[in-house]
Amino acid sequence: MDLDILQVFQREITCAICLNYLIDPVTIGCGHSFCRPCLYLSWEGSQNSSHCPECREPSQQRKFKTNIVLKNLVSIARKASLSQFLSSEEEICRIHKEKKKMFCEVDRSLLCLLCSNSQEHRAHRHCPIEGAAEDQRDKLEKQMRSLWDKIQENNRNLSEEGISHFIALRDYVLLVRKMIRTEYCELHPVLYKEEEQHLENLRKEGRDLLQQLKRSVAKMHQKRKQLKEMYKEVMDMCHKPEEELLQDIGDLLMRSETVQLHIPQPVRPELSVRSITGLMDRYSRYRVEIYFHNEVSNHHIRLFDDLRNFTFRSHNQDQSLNPEKSNYFAAWGDQAFTTGKYYWELDVDDSWDWALGVSRDYPICSLGTMLVSGDMFLLACVRQDNQCTLWTTSPVIPQFIEKPLGRVGVYLDLQSGSVSFVNVDKSSLIWKYRTGSLSFPVRPFFMTGHK
Repeated sequence: MDLDILQVFQREITCAICLNYLIDPVTIGCGHSFCRPCLYLSWEGSQNSSHCPECREPSQQRKFKTNIVLKNLVSIARKASLSQFLSSEEEICRIHKEKKKMFCEVDRSLLCLLCSNSQEHRAHRHCPIEGAAEDQRDKLEKQMRSLWDKIQENNRNLSEEGISHFIALRDYVLLVRKMIRTEYCELHPVLYKEEEQHLENLRKEGRDLLQQLKRSVAKMHQKRKQLKEMYKEVMDMCHKPEEELLQDIGDLLMRSETVQLHIPQPVRPELSVRSITGLMDRYSRYRVEIYFHNEVSNHHIRLFDDLRNFTFRSHNQDQSLNPEKSNYFAAWGDQAFTTGKYYWELDVDDSWDWALGVSRDYPICSLGTMLVSGDMFLLACVRQDNQCTLWTTSPVIPQFIEKPLGRVGVYLDLQSGSVSFVNVDKSSLIWKYRTGSLSFPVRPFFMTGHK
């Protein structure tokens, strides 16, 4: 092949990032191609659009398919380089003066046919050098994809368990202690010892959970370092010429598989439910019957998907969520409240996803706007696979307690402008919005999804 043409050909199958032959080549929207691992590392940490490393054109693409044509061309070039290497005078078998064609898998050496049949190597397993190199490189590429998936899984867990989660839990414990102290002061103004012991236990539990969270984060940071180091080691091995790859790969594949084991999982801290004596008696004095009507079906409902995305996708744009198919509906109470105190209960035990509380007294057609407007004060439960998470809205706050079973109570106090949610079976306060949160007429509201 003409030298100029050969140089152009080699340039077209060379990655502009690492300046080596492309490995697992992918082509992005602007038309430029790169090694998949090089592009992944180049774009790591970018949440939305990234830029082409060559022309700087922005790209929002995150999922890639291997460019088969480029991969085949690289394979041809590598085989040509290997053939040229094996034909060199230095690589001709010094004993038999034959070209080396076989690879011994036991002592990882390149042999001629006569050497492979010798007494020394006869019992060993052999295969053609070209096939062995291609097979090993394919295994390395699969390992890199698997390693990258584990890196992303660990990053998701670390994001969920990271500093923002730590701060959220710390602030949540402080808010719950303040909330419970307020309830005790109203219910039992003289039972100071019971109140202080209750709050001291809560403080200790919160402190222990925060320490547990710290240890979990440290493990995830260590695992991320191990995975990244192994990823780069496999990547470097993949870039080596065939003859070096075969002789240097050693136990790399085994070590790569080992480091992928035992990815640290999020702790998912959960505070114990705290019963409050007299709480249900107090709220029950204001019990009313609520009749729901004006149902709205699936395509109008965004809250569950919004919270599910926030919970499971906020740090992983590539993750594909496939929630269970459910029949969703939302409904409003038949009465709007402008003043006074009211309490009602709803059974959520059989619900797939659910949300309950109050919303500003808007027309029904405004549901989509209401969900993002801050005019809905809800306790929501969303489920993904076998995991349930609790949230309150306006603003969105995670609730670090177990999912209530059976009935959930809603206490509306328009005199103070607040809404409270109660775990009826446990006689415990789930959440209470601060005084003055409500300053407008509201309607009871309920959303649910059933399998």
